[in-house]
Amino acid sequence: MNYLFLDNGFEEIEAITTIDLLRRANIAVTTVSITGNPMVLGAHNIAVEADGLIERIDFSDAEMLILPGGQTKLGECSALCELLLAHNKENKLIAAICAAPAVLGKLGILEGKQATCYPGFQDALGESYVGGLVVESKNVITAKGPGLSSDFAFCLIERLVGSEAADAVYDAAQY
Repeated sequence: MNYLFLDNGFEEIEAITTIDLLRRANIAVTTVSITGNPMVLGAHNIAVEADGLIERIDFSDAEMLILPGGQTKLGECSALCELLLAHNKENKLIAAICAAPAVLGKLGILEGKQATCYPGFQDALGESYVGGLVVESKNVITAKGPGLSSDFAFCLIERLVGSEAADAVYDAAQY
């Protein structure tokens, strides 16, 4: 199972595009609210009902953890931070876009890896920051910002189920 985490202020295009394209590739993705409420309000006032709450989900089947960006407090959620650290320790996949790679940087998850992020968040990535649009480095995939949501999602699809599946969704979506 793959989990995408939501907090109030998330970037809708980053979350919804990723969910949509992964599901088109028949990849199971569960949305998870860290707010204590299944209804989460995006940065542009689009309300999304998450599939579950972080405190009620068993993540033992997690293949990939996905963090959309935005003005969120993902990095202040201790349950999520603990989950990210444990996932990284097992070398499992973690993906973050826009401002969210800063969470990974602050947790030390990017140490020895390369990453990118939205302009202005580079300091949190430290020496891992290399710029670029979508960066894959070991078990971590990062992307620069909202305009790269599709590219980010296609990279995740390719990593999870291969390039043929990514190409099929790419063609069907007329990208």
